[in-house]
Amino acid sequence: MCFDLEHIEAVGAARDELEVDLRRVRRQHAGDQAARGLQRIRGWRRLARADRERGDGENEGREQAEQEAAHGSQQINRVMRAFRQEKRPLDSRTTPAKHRRAMSAVASSSSARLLSLDALRGFDMMWIVGADALGGALARLRGGAPVRLAATQLDHVPWAGLHCEDVIFPLFVFMVGVAIPYSLDKLVGAGGRREALVRVARRTLLLYLLGLFYYGGFATALDQIRLLGVLQRIALCYGGASLLYLFLRPRGLAAVLVGLLVGYWALLTFVPVPGFGAGDFAEGHNLTNWIDAHYLPLRKWDGDHDPEGILSTLPAIATCLLGVFAGRWLRDSARSERSRVGLLVLTGVALLVAGYAWGLQFPLIKKIWTSSFVLVAGGWSMLLLGGFYLVADVWKIQAWARPFAWVGSNALVIYLVSNVVDFNALSARFTGGAIATALDSLWPGLGGLVLALVSIGLCFALCRFLHERKILLRL
Repeated sequence: MCFDLEHIEAVGAARDELEVDLRRVRRQHAGDQAARGLQRIRGWRRLARADRERGDGENEGREQAEQEAAHGSQQINRVMRAFRQEKRPLDSRTTPAKHRRAMSAVASSSSARLLSLDALRGFDMMWIVGADALGGALARLRGGAPVRLAATQLDHVPWAGLHCEDVIFPLFVFMVGVAIPYSLDKLVGAGGRREALVRVARRTLLLYLLGLFYYGGFATALDQIRLLGVLQRIALCYGGASLLYLFLRPRGLAAVLVGLLVGYWALLTFVPVPGFGAGDFAEGHNLTNWIDAHYLPLRKWDGDHDPEGILSTLPAIATCLLGVFAGRWLRDSARSERSRVGLLVLTGVALLVAGYAWGLQFPLIKKIWTSSFVLVAGGWSMLLLGGFYLVADVWKIQAWARPFAWVGSNALVIYLVSNVVDFNALSARFTGGAIATALDSLWPGLGGLVLALVSIGLCFALCRFLHERKILLRL
């Protein structure tokens, strides 16, 4: 058999041209899909601005439009991955302009990251790891009423009432909820709801296991293992709110939110507790504490009950759902930046008014996470988020926020590290001993205050080190 070299070369050239044409067709098809999807979303947004209460049909149209845009995005991503594997760049000269715009819009919408979210999360985490030391130092510092007020606000109330310290943990749960629309919308768009469910289950389990590790793991006796704690509560709130977000529309989420708060109030108000009756919210007399004492095994933080106990997890999920709504509003490109700020602020004020009014009958109690506490803590969280977003992402005044963003992008790391590294003892190596004595001679208590501030500064330094080297812990 004889082979014609020119014929073979011609066949090879034709094959190469066919591959180029095939790639061009795939790229154009992906661009068409994304462009049509984005056009439908823009059309829905125009209708939504005219009338946001048109009914389920509009919601279905929106979902269909978003699904088509997500499909186009998947097509684009597959083509781009193929080109990267072949080390052949996309040729913009052969790609229609409308397709390039669609690709750019899809990429920018999926990669945009608000500095205010990381900054507020980091701001909150610094109080979580440093508020106790700073509050204790202020309590020992000689000063007038402002110093005493600051020290008081950095300590938890014994039972009913609210200090700044009591808002720190619900603010973090709220921020977990804010991040849910950002992460899950991206996961659903890239791999569908099933992939998102797998990710949610994995993250929930890992966070729960880290919570067991944080409180000593199996280093202590079995009866000293704390099954429900801070990280465990975050895990359950994240898992519960994520599942609700994946399966319910906004109206359904709102109904669940109201149901959780009203239902929890009804349980604690009308269900009698053996030995104390119904409607008694005192410590140890309420239904939440009673359920922990009888059904929560192993170690409990407050004797026979736990502030992160079984029943109080339900209203904590409502706190996370408030964050979900805030995250949806921030992602709503049909709203202007200032209208998003206004919505957060107005909602925050409304929650504060409703929460304090409800607190007249159902007291604000963090340790059992009462419904009134959810509203008040959620109101302050909304106001803080609105303020951070306005300054950092609308006005673009960002220098002050970047150190907090270092912490916020690695919040889980600094929380775990603070459990195994004593930053106060490390700070004493720099400002303890004779230095602390000299500072106390200038102003009684100043040495302890400087030690606490240096401890917080060391946390910032660690987070900056990790941020600059792009070392991030992701579950």
